[in-house]
Amino acid sequence: MITTHTLSPAAPPRQTSLRHLPVNLFASVMGISGLAGAWHQASEQFGASPRIHAAIGAVAVALFVLLCLAYAAKAVLHPQAVRAEFMHPIAGNFFGTITIATLLISSVVAPVSARASQLLWSIGAALTVALSFTIVSRMLRGKVDAGHSVPAWLIPGVATLDITVAGGTMPMAWARELNLFAMAVGTMVALVFFTMIVSRLIHHHEKLANEMVPSLMILVAPFEVGFLAYTSFFQRVDTFAALLFYFGLFVFLTLVFKVFRRSIPFAAGWWALSFPIAALANAALRYAHHADFLPLTVLALALLAFLSVLIAVLAVRTLQLLASGRLLAPK
Repeated sequence: MITTHTLSPAAPPRQTSLRHLPVNLFASVMGISGLAGAWHQASEQFGASPRIHAAIGAVAVALFVLLCLAYAAKAVLHPQAVRAEFMHPIAGNFFGTITIATLLISSVVAPVSARASQLLWSIGAALTVALSFTIVSRMLRGKVDAGHSVPAWLIPGVATLDITVAGGTMPMAWARELNLFAMAVGTMVALVFFTMIVSRLIHHHEKLANEMVPSLMILVAPFEVGFLAYTSFFQRVDTFAALLFYFGLFVFLTLVFKVFRRSIPFAAGWWALSFPIAALANAALRYAHHADFLPLTVLALALLAFLSVLIAVLAVRTLQLLASGRLLAPK
């Protein structure tokens, strides 16, 4: 008997292109900048070598410049792709990662150049306010699909709070009022959207798609970033700040086992969870220093260690995606 085997043609390799560079990759700058800030606090509180946070900060700055150049090239070569990404009801919110990254980089470069820090913060603050206004105005037009109420909605609101996180002590005469405005807008937008997102997660029949599950950790951000903004502006840790910290910690503990599961494949979107955890680690270090309570100090150091390992793993996995061509391939 003669049998013939029909060989199915091999799938053609997916062509890589800057067209497919995801804007949410700027979240990597946010996470690494947050890690640099956490190690900076650790150097002041526990005597860790300042070379650690300096090296991490240098990586954050280099990555920020590289991504800005790459995304600018995408905007020039593929403007339709950028427009489609910006107008998307979910992906559009991730443009907030660009403005947050700019604000956080202003803090990273502050020890080297105060003038550069102030310039970056001013640019980041202006872009953040403009983006928040645009996103909220778009939503207020109505007819928004309830299924689009996802954690990424929080990014523009959290971005506004980051104006004060990075610039709470900026010396310009107008900075105080801008910081108050940013805290007011960020607080109310974050709380309203947080309520809508949690309501959707509870009542909506369809679960989040697997690739969106890591973004659940963004629910931690309004409280921990709020803590950092409040303490940065008022230069004190009080009972209200403690309430923000503890509720954010509670949300983190509730979500951690839902997010970190082997069944969820790695993608660039995993970077979305790096900054909320970085904000939690920074807040824990600051609160532990204020409370002077050993269990809190242990918790803060454990979160710093967890964040450091997480950023390292995310970096390695992202480089693997890049080397395989999947990072810039069509999804």
